[in-house]
Amino acid sequence: MTKQGNHKTITVSSLMGTPVRDAAGNVLGRVRELAVMPSQDSGRVHGFLLKLAGSVSKERGNMLAVEAVEPFAGGLRLLSGATFISAPDDQSLVLLERDLLDQQIIDVNGRKVVRVNDVNLVWEVSSDEPSRTTLRITEVEVGLRGAIRRLLKGLPSAAVDQLAHRTKASIIPWEFVDIIDPSRRVRLKVGQDHLAQMHPSDIADILEDLAPPERQALFESLDEETAAETLEEVEPKLQKALVQALDSEHVAGIVEEMDPGAAADLLAELPEEKSEAILEEMDPEERQEVEELLEFSHDSAAGRMTTEYIALPESATVADVHTALHDFEGDIELITDVYLTGNEETMTGLVPIVRILLASPTTPLTDLPRGHLVTCHGDTSGHKVAELFDKYNLRSLPVIDAKKKLIGVVHAEQVIALLRDSL
Repeated sequence: MTKQGNHKTITVSSLMGTPVRDAAGNVLGRVRELAVMPSQDSGRVHGFLLKLAGSVSKERGNMLAVEAVEPFAGGLRLLSGATFISAPDDQSLVLLERDLLDQQIIDVNGRKVVRVNDVNLVWEVSSDEPSRTTLRITEVEVGLRGAIRRLLKGLPSAAVDQLAHRTKASIIPWEFVDIIDPSRRVRLKVGQDHLAQMHPSDIADILEDLAPPERQALFESLDEETAAETLEEVEPKLQKALVQALDSEHVAGIVEEMDPGAAADLLAELPEEKSEAILEEMDPEERQEVEELLEFSHDSAAGRMTTEYIALPESATVADVHTALHDFEGDIELITDVYLTGNEETMTGLVPIVRILLASPTTPLTDLPRGHLVTCHGDTSGHKVAELFDKYNLRSLPVIDAKKKLIGVVHAEQVIALLRDSL
């Protein structure tokens, strides 16, 4: 036990097996668990569950409220007048050793999955009631320090603390930890403010590292937009597992937020019955886009393209582009060029977005320097698409039909995914 300011700190692992004595020094039992009631206060230990000594009547209950004991050199001591109670019949009751130690949680700052090695606690004396002692949870140990404490459990605590403190602490504050109910799995509390700061690929990496129950629970906690962006980053096998566990209506909401090309790739991997059920739940416009893309070969330009792009007639001005960007519902970060169309919507050229943003609103797009136009047809192989990106150092590649009408755009990230799949 160490001091932190005016408070004494202790760990869950060091409390396990600690004797609880009465005023005469008789051992009443030993600590076998620390109970927390999230419904009342998720940051405070509610009581100690004991393995009672043989001479102690089990009819009195096997739990002591934290306020019923005080810490002392030999362990815990029962206060005068305190009595045993029965453990509350609460389905949300959390036992710190059983439900936290060795469980996986997410380190948001480190963007990785870690394992709980120990839990740090602090004894606090109420300023209003000096006789009232509480035991609060301060942080979760996820590094070597906590592992050393548990490995050397049973040895003199002073020696263990001295050795453990030679290693750097790796902790996550308790306010960032939450319990997934009803499975009692532990995860980092990932609120929308935290998710907004995390790249979808980081969330995808975390999902891939989690065990299936925690993985599914975390994915289901994401809003539809974040879930869609994350789903585009995970491997097809994991995509399939994540969405098959959800009802079709829920998946449809996520798929509608995805890039149409990525959505088509996902549905193509699912059983036909599941895929059709999801399409049935989608809005007609989004469903039509995805259904059209499902008809194309996955290893082709059309199978890799997105139908979310900005194309305007040659008569358009820079102001028209600003309006189109404002109304664009796809991933705005992927827009690198604006495509120009002529008679019968045939593609005639493109203007880099950087040229447009530097021009005055009234400038006609035809007055701006055009980018080098490279196109391909929908049935162009994925290998050829990759060659075009490499040869011309492209950021995007327009896909046209036999009449030279623009039908979609392949972005660099789709080519990277293509090359990754071929490895």
